Amino acid sequence: MSKVWVLGHGQLGAMLQHAAMPLSVEVIPVDIDSEQLPDLQADDVVTAEREQWPTTPVTEKLAKHPNFINLDVFGRLADRLTQKQLLDDLGLATSPWKLVDDTLAAEQVYAELGERALMKRRTGGYDGRGQFWLKQSENTQIPDDWRNEAIVEQGINFDEEMAIVGVRDREGKKFFYPLTLTLQLNGVLTASVAPLARLDKLQPKAEAMLGKLLDGLDYVGVMAMECFRVGDELIVNELAPRVHNTAHWTQAGASVSQFESHIRAVAGVPLAKPQVKGLNVMINLLGTPHDERWWAISGAEPYWYGKEVREGRKVGHITFTHSGDKKLIQGLDELKALLPERYEEVIDWVETAVQS
Repeated sequence: MSKVWVLGHGQLGAMLQHAAMPLSVEVIPVDIDSEQLPDLQADDVVTAEREQWPTTPVTEKLAKHPNFINLDVFGRLADRLTQKQLLDDLGLATSPWKLVDDTLAAEQVYAELGERALMKRRTGGYDGRGQFWLKQSENTQIPDDWRNEAIVEQGINFDEEMAIVGVRDREGKKFFYPLTLTLQLNGVLTASVAPLARLDKLQPKAEAMLGKLLDGLDYVGVMAMECFRVGDELIVNELAPRVHNTAHWTQAGASVSQFESHIRAVAGVPLAKPQVKGLNVMINLLGTPHDERWWAISGAEPYWYGKEVREGRKVGHITFTHSGDKKLIQGLDELKALLPERYEEVIDWVETAVQS
């Protein structure tokens, strides 16, 4: 049995572990703060469920293993400065940007990037954290503690947000999942829908962009590319060198989930082209108490992470996979009645999206 160690032991590590069982691959998520060091063998493989990590005895030992897949990629993509530089080097469209250094003035930002610009911390920050808007109409200035710690990028007036996830093996073979339409509320992924026929025309472009990244980095495993759609163009917003929330629907809606694809790639199990089973919707459960009635909804596939419920925290997700819109909408309406009132706009967005 192959053995794959996962740096990090959150829900992504648990889902990788679950997906690996039918492959006869043993996956071991590792608590980076554990006092017990992993017992690594020479032919073991190491991957990660997160882009960056602190230096601890556990992470030091994992990082020294010669089979830590994509080790050099994580730091490069975790830093938004080097991530943006990579996109520019590869000629991939991304929002115009600048480094927030000691000399940059807000007036220069407005002159070069426009009247709305978003500062993002170079490292850390996710789900809307680590961001600060500069708005010329409000004469916003750059806070001193953001200098040399952030980039600033042009505010894009996009039509929609979407993501594509792809996988690449050690020989360079690649497969891609369909473009996934996403709903972000307060910077947090709240719902996703895939596939949508109207996005088919953008699929080749998205695959070419992500494929260029995968090949350029000699990457092995699953990577996610979040994009803005502006007309018929795609602009890269963020990259994630790991399995990603936008493709959680693949657990229920594809013959090979993103988690299985990642384990296949890093463990050397042959890849297979994922076959999509139908129309898929994924709803993130954010700070929402556990409700056993979710499991009684026909067509619903809840996944509970077993984490303490806190406001805004991702504690689970619910996926629907259907070949007919009517059944899907019936299930969503049942779910709406069991979720907090704030989910009404989320379900309404989903129902509009699946009929578009």
